Amino acid sequence: MSAVTNRAPLEGDPVRTTNSSAQASRWAALAVLCAGQLMVILDGTIVSVALPSIQHSLGFSSSSLAWVVNAYLVPFGGLLLLAGRLGDLIGRKRVFIAGLGIFTAASLLCGVSQDPVMLLASRFVQGIGGAVTSAVTLGMVVTLFPQPKERAKAIGVYSFVQSAGGSLGLLAGGALTQSIGWHWIFFVNVPIGIVAALSAGRVLASEQGVGLGKGSDVLGALLVTAALMLGVYTIVETTDRGWASAHTLSFGAVALALLLAFVARQAKATCPLLPLRVFRSLNVSGAMGIQALMVAGMFSFQFLCVLYLQKVLGFDEIHTGLGVFPVSVAIGALSLGLSPKAIARFGPRTVLLPGLALIAAGLGALGRVPADGSYAVDVLPALLPLGIGFGLAMPALATLAMSAATPEDSGIASGMFNTMQQIGAAFGLAVLSTLADAHTEALLGDGADTASALTGGYQLAFRIGACLVVVSLLLAAALLRSPAPAQRPAVEETPVPENAAH
Repeated sequence: MSAVTNRAPLEGDPVRTTNSSAQASRWAALAVLCAGQLMVILDGTIVSVALPSIQHSLGFSSSSLAWVVNAYLVPFGGLLLLAGRLGDLIGRKRVFIAGLGIFTAASLLCGVSQDPVMLLASRFVQGIGGAVTSAVTLGMVVTLFPQPKERAKAIGVYSFVQSAGGSLGLLAGGALTQSIGWHWIFFVNVPIGIVAALSAGRVLASEQGVGLGKGSDVLGALLVTAALMLGVYTIVETTDRGWASAHTLSFGAVALALLLAFVARQAKATCPLLPLRVFRSLNVSGAMGIQALMVAGMFSFQFLCVLYLQKVLGFDEIHTGLGVFPVSVAIGALSLGLSPKAIARFGPRTVLLPGLALIAAGLGALGRVPADGSYAVDVLPALLPLGIGFGLAMPALATLAMSAATPEDSGIASGMFNTMQQIGAAFGLAVLSTLADAHTEALLGDGADTASALTGGYQLAFRIGACLVVVSLLLAAALLRSPAPAQRPAVEETPVPENAAH
């Protein structure tokens, strides 16, 4: 047995903390990361309820109004992968703070916009900042919490922010727009962004990254960014142009060709932007695809349920936000409570499967809402299994998607996970809203009244969304396996992160 010598610490000794102080530092860092992520996620939906006010104030045409949303989505979806890899190369802390700065400055420009061109340009820059911020967040979370139980809790918090932020955005957007005007849906980001950036400088550990020489694949970066941005643009434009139009087919073909060229480049590059080893794990690659399918199906709730509440049941913006708020409450209760404990005890796959089943059941129930329905009888009973299911499924998927990521690749894995979420959302919105509109037009042509025709379109979209989630459930059951639990060390001693708050 080795002797233990008590001595005063000498100059130059490594500084260590107790478990409690190290844990507090990590959770403070998680709070900052989630604050930045929440701001970005809120912006994806907070604008939706303000669109009529923005159109009236700035003079948008009906056809151009959708680009208030799309101008954000295109760079956001297109740059996540590149931003995630940049985090691995130059340091995720630097990338996160830079993203917050870009997003905050662009939010201010959005709020002071006086014409459509200025707002759309500012929204595009805002999408860039959102992508840069979001791409590295999950990678930083899993790096901060290497132990399985703590990681499950941290991913639960992150997943709550990811999944509930959209519903919170609807509520906040309605309240701000009705009370003080649409400009404030952007102005509110400014103080939050400044505080988050300053706090990140203090509580996030500094890191150098592996260096640009380890992955400065400029050609690969250009190929994948062009492919993803063009792909997202093609998908969001299908709502107006149709899936079989020459525009969709030609732009889609170019996006696919660029993506294939990128994959070929990564297979041969000495320093690839996206190391293909990331996809060797079936859990990682399977979770990415399942994430896209689940989000595509779930988006029928987030977008079309809002339209049903407003156009059929006659809810205003604030009551619409309150109407979908129970989903956020359920997601929060599961993501922050039961899910981390269940994932740590039973494994993420075991938690994911019932979560997906509940989401499918909730969407199926929404597929039966009547034109003369009641919120308490027809809508709320469907929203609760949606919230519970998403609160179970999202942390489990995030755990599986990051399960094989090394510290050197956690940024790119995080960027991929968020990229698949954005592609799924864009695809789901385009497909489901197009099918809903087409079915509504057919019902109107058959003589149905407006409320019945709208409801019929929404019902079809909800049912198709449920089918997409069922497919994701079958894939999860066939492909995914819970990773073996890591061994806990006998003693945990964590160095104090550089620049950490005391």
